[in-house]
Amino acid sequence: EVLITLTIIGIVAAITLPSLLVNVNDKAWNAQRKALYARMSQAIGEMDSVSGYGSSNNETEQQIKDGAAEAFIIDGLSKVYRVQNICNSNNLTACGIPSSIITLKGNSLEFPKTISKLNSILVDSNNATMDTKAAAFETVNGESIALFYNPVCESDQSYKNHYAGKVFCVNMVYDLNGLKGPNEVGKDIGFITVLYRSNSVVVAPTLYTSNISSGVTAPSYSENGSDAATMCSKMGDDAKLPDRDELVSLFVNKSLTEMPDYGYFSGSIISPGKSGSTWAIGMSNGIRDKIRSTDVRSLCCIKR
Repeated sequence: EVLITLTIIGIVAAITLPSLLVNVNDKAWNAQRKALYARMSQAIGEMDSVSGYGSSNNETEQQIKDGAAEAFIIDGLSKVYRVQNICNSNNLTACGIPSSIITLKGNSLEFPKTISKLNSILVDSNNATMDTKAAAFETVNGESIALFYNPVCESDQSYKNHYAGKVFCVNMVYDLNGLKGPNEVGKDIGFITVLYRSNSVVVAPTLYTSNISSGVTAPSYSENGSDAATMCSKMGDDAKLPDRDELVSLFVNKSLTEMPDYGYFSGSIISPGKSGSTWAIGMSNGIRDKIRSTDVRSLCCIKR
């Protein structure tokens, strides 16, 4: 009887222990993710500017592409945030950046080393992002961060429709535990994006994988209970509709999330009601535009 009891206990433990470990890891990663975001938000807020690094008049365009991200870390971020072991694009693994990662959809991806590898649409003539190479550094808290820098980013253009790539300045793809693994987006891998060369905004959305859908009305107008904000709230207490800046971050990091080429609502309402409007973004072209509250777009939800 004792052997039978021990056998049953062993079977139950074998079944339940993996899920318990996953929950523990998820909670730890979520806490570390929020702490890193808070530290980076404070650091960016203490910088005089996020533009102009690595782009002096005597440098060629190729020299800027090769060294702008590293210059941003050395001449800018390191003045307000303690960094260590800075690495260029040819040696990212020396800073704990894995050579490959698992996307949010579960596919293997060679770790991107240029902005165009994050999202090739960013460097087309419309989005006009400079295709610079990444640089990396490690934090004293154990995170490894690959930094992508656009030295030609612009200020907010909220008065008109515009291309998201023009207002993206800095993107940090982080690994919370370096080379240890699992190296999966949404677990130990995530991203932090800085927008606007003046009055910069820092966002760090984590995308839910199971809630992308089409045919949803805007968040400022509810029809038969199918508006976007209501649908996100049903995902869980931490599920939110992304704001207009968080949508840009998801667009910038498209290779990591593998989001479909839909147009997506944001929760940033310009004017409420049936005759009102809200912001949306096209994942296929990066256009951030104002749409009517009764328009139909696709839905994605995030946690912050």
